[in-house]
Amino acid sequence: MEIKRSGSQPSGKGPAQYFTGTVRIDPLNNPPEPSRVAMALVTFEPGARTAWHTHPLGQTLIVTTGYGWVQREGDEKQEIRSGDVVYFFPNEKHWHGASATTAMSHIAIQEKQNGSPVDWMEHVSDEQYSSVLKKEI
Repeated sequence: MEIKRSGSQPSGKGPAQYFTGTVRIDPLNNPPEPSRVAMALVTFEPGARTAWHTHPLGQTLIVTTGYGWVQREGDEKQEIRSGDVVYFFPNEKHWHGASATTAMSHIAIQEKQNGSPVDWMEHVSDEQYSSVLKKEI
C-alpha cells in the first residue's frame, strides 16, 4: 500500500508546447508497472486549453469545478460542468479546457501504452476555440 499525502507532490505548469493559457497540473498517482494508469488534477484558467491530442487507450475526465468545453475532431464543441464525466475513445482526436470566462478543473485518468499516455498534436486555434457551442437539451 502507498498513500500519497495531499501536498506531497509539487504542482507543475502546463507546458506551452501542449497548452494555451495558464494551466496547473497536480499529479495524483502514477503507479509503477505493471500498472498503466496515470492520474492528475488539471486546472485551466479562463481561456486556457489543451492542444489537439489523442490517447492510445482512451481518457476519462471527471470535472470537479467550474465550466469548460470539450471537442472531438469533426464535431462541435460541447460544454462540461462540475460533476460531468467525459470519456474519449482510444485515438480519438480532441481537446478540452476552460470556457472563455470561467476556470475549470478536472481529474484526468488515462493509461500508458509503450510508456506514453498521450500523443500531442497542433494547438487549438483561436477560431476553433471560439466556434459555436453545441448545447445539450
